[in-house]
Amino acid sequence: MDSVEFGKSPIAGPQAWYGSEMRRREQDWSHAWTTSEIAEIEAAVDHIQSQGREILNIRKEDFPLPTVTERLSDIRRYLLDGPGFFLVRGLPVDNWTIERAATAFWGLGAHIGQACSQNGRGHVLGHVKNLGLDYNDPAARGYQTSARLPYHTDSSDIATLLCWRAAKSGGLSSIVSSTTLYNEVLARRPDLLPALMQPFHRTRWGEIPEGKLPWAEIPVFMPQDGRIISHYVRSAIRKGQLIDGVPPLTDMQNEALDFVDSLARESDIHLDMTFRPGDIQFVCNHCTMHSRTAFEDWEKPEDRRHLLRLWLACEDGPALPRWITESYEGKTGNGRPNGIVVPGVALNAPLEAV
Repeated sequence: MDSVEFGKSPIAGPQAWYGSEMRRREQDWSHAWTTSEIAEIEAAVDHIQSQGREILNIRKEDFPLPTVTERLSDIRRYLLDGPGFFLVRGLPVDNWTIERAATAFWGLGAHIGQACSQNGRGHVLGHVKNLGLDYNDPAARGYQTSARLPYHTDSSDIATLLCWRAAKSGGLSSIVSSTTLYNEVLARRPDLLPALMQPFHRTRWGEIPEGKLPWAEIPVFMPQDGRIISHYVRSAIRKGQLIDGVPPLTDMQNEALDFVDSLARESDIHLDMTFRPGDIQFVCNHCTMHSRTAFEDWEKPEDRRHLLRLWLACEDGPALPRWITESYEGKTGNGRPNGIVVPGVALNAPLEAV
């Protein structure tokens, strides 16, 4: 199916869900670890720590999960071929050091995919924590602030978060089906759809891969093999306008982006989740956008909101358009999006937000 055939009828399939429906189906997309599963995960962490193995060197086969492996396999398929999100609750992180939590998180993630760099410093274990930066700063990333983050996607097949510490208030996680957003634009404002299927210029935040420009060009909606693949970071598009050589957005483009944002905020369309310590959220970036509300932090630094993050590449993920792996991101050895790779920067897995 080529792009000419898209834009005439809505896209069906499990990726086209509504929040109002999913709120009634929480048992389909969430799971609480059982006592035996937690014991299995803890045993795998003990095995790793007894060897003194660094997190960066932990592979799937190094983190044995005799029965949890099957559950993770089911979650993986739900992410890649199903609705594209999942929530697992109940890791006992209150009783763990951050190193133990990070080891468990990395080991579980290794059963889903290959960890990718999340920034120009080569961080494959990321930290979502307010570092006191100004979200309006062209170089600041939203995850380093306490500001509300608009709906967006990350630069990998799967993005996953482990809640290590929750906020004093706020910080609600929200997700939305980008396939549903496409369908709603088609139904309500089909005149805006062509603009959203043409490339937007967006900043690379100064984290420039080899042979690339300071900006990337990528559409919001991209047809591929009967699915809609999406990539969207409104703040990166806005800050891209500050780069010399980037053409100004047209009125039609601004109106189209505003309309996508307004759709995502509708209560029937998006789905909210509350993060508690020990929760792990998985989303497939190609069909799911995610967001969070602004938050108020605790006064003591050790109590402040802190999420660990992984970007994962899955060799059997959905087919992707060239915009993803050639124009915007690079490719792993098996052709999947590889996050943010800057020449000369070694991969590393810090245990603190820096």
